[in-house]
Amino acid sequence: MKQVTASGQTVKDAVQSALVQLNTTEDHVDIEVIEEGKKGMLGLFGSKRAIVKVTVKEDPVEQAAMYLKEIAEAFSSDVVVSTKVDNHAVTFDLSGEKIAMIIGKRGQTLNALQHIVQVMLNRRSETRFRVVVDAEDYRSRRAATLEQLANRLADKALKTKKLVTLEPMPSYERKVIHSALQHQSGVETFSDGQEPNRHVVIKPLKK
Repeated sequence: MKQVTASGQTVKDAVQSALVQLNTTEDHVDIEVIEEGKKGMLGLFGSKRAIVKVTVKEDPVEQAAMYLKEIAEAFSSDVVVSTKVDNHAVTFDLSGEKIAMIIGKRGQTLNALQHIVQVMLNRRSETRFRVVVDAEDYRSRRAATLEQLANRLADKALKTKKLVTLEPMPSYERKVIHSALQHQSGVETFSDGQEPNRHVVIKPLKK
């Protein structure tokens, strides 16, 4: 936590001095006035300088990135975390030599990291963020795999005229399945079950 105590002829002067030392702007700090300061007789005798304590506000996204890096380093000591913020959506992208260990089987480890970081970030922020934790473009590759799976199982449902149940998936992966088949004639999809076992069901429609 960056913090300085500064003084000046007025509170405004003291704050400006602190901002220069911290190399930041007023909207990124918390200000505590320790001494208002006062002018002395004839502006000289008995005067007191204003004193303020200025603290840089913690950036919750930056804190979340550091938290994620600490966890990920247990899998790969050379992991790098890059952050992209788009309105209320935050994407943390991981890279490193042992990235496959961080991704885990079918992305299970990556999904767990994403859940933990989203909970941590939203507890510390007044803004509600949607978090995605990715690793070397795994999410888009996984989406392509899920779309292929959806089309293949939709064909199976049409041929067998029976419900086809997919394995449990997190909500954003179920959304990929639903989106892939929303215009597929002859079938409809719905989610069933309770978390963490909620899954997609593909249902053939009667003619």
